[in-house]
Amino acid sequence: MDIVEARYYEKRDNRKVRCLLCPQFCVIEPGETGTCRLRTNIDGILYATEYGKTVALNIDPIEKKPLYHFKPGKSILSIGPNGCNFNCRFCQNWNISQDKSLTQYIPPQRLVELAGSNGSIGVAFTYTEPLVWFEYIYDSAKLLRDAGFAAVIVSNGFINEQPAGELFGYIDAANFDLKSIRDDFYRKLCGGRLKDVQNTIRLAVEMGVHVEITNLLIPGENDSEEEIEELADWIADLDPAIVLHISRYFPNYDFQAPPTSSRSINRACEIAAKRLKYVYAGNISGIGDPDTRCARCRAILVARRGYDVSVTGLDGNMCSACGAETDLVV
Repeated sequence: MDIVEARYYEKRDNRKVRCLLCPQFCVIEPGETGTCRLRTNIDGILYATEYGKTVALNIDPIEKKPLYHFKPGKSILSIGPNGCNFNCRFCQNWNISQDKSLTQYIPPQRLVELAGSNGSIGVAFTYTEPLVWFEYIYDSAKLLRDAGFAAVIVSNGFINEQPAGELFGYIDAANFDLKSIRDDFYRKLCGGRLKDVQNTIRLAVEMGVHVEITNLLIPGENDSEEEIEELADWIADLDPAIVLHISRYFPNYDFQAPPTSSRSINRACEIAAKRLKYVYAGNISGIGDPDTRCARCRAILVARRGYDVSVTGLDGNMCSACGAETDLVV
């Protein structure tokens, strides 16, 4: 098992260190870990002590990430670390992001071999918060690209600009959780800041990463029509072709608001679709249109029934019905 020195930190007096990877900027005493629990001060040196240790190893449909416009219908090897730099009170995966869980170590080269032996298009770093696994993802993503595989992240987007820029050069696709368009939501319920997440999403788009966004709709917290309008406006200003997934919340961890209603999901999708070309309902069936349609002629490009996916209307990345170029990566 590798013990890897962290890439982004500075040394302080009395063997303290200050982590520079994410906007938490944790000052860590010797023998202690940062907020994410993946980075440990050992005798005045910051180490990525959870390097390569994953809480899960699965082959998933790419749509489960969710990514609907990147390699639709394909499967991807999925792994994730045991930690997170947020402490969201409503976390849907709190048992592996907030609590200590069993892990297994997979070195980067072995990860590439596993991707190649399972019919996968690559590796998705997901489940918890992969960006605090920076050193491992960076090393693995370079090897994956050299081997012709895709590297995907599913992330809260809470990372500083310099490491993000270094990593995104090797990332093919990302789904970012944009949890709210209000900073007070982030500060009160997540322990983070909106502007840092927005900066990360903007940088990924500028660097050519295929970006999709998920918004978990929580009753009474981020589900007002005004907030959905602001959220859609902000995304549209980046690119109206960015996919937005509006997902259903369920009571979990330290939050007991009732589950999001079908009516709220449907209304949020209607509002967002006024500004965005592609809006999908997540974690709920019978709401909206799960199929991907041509933006010009509305022919079905990708048909979906749950995770049963059929790519029916594409000729390369062109609509086979009208010949228009689509916004999909195939």
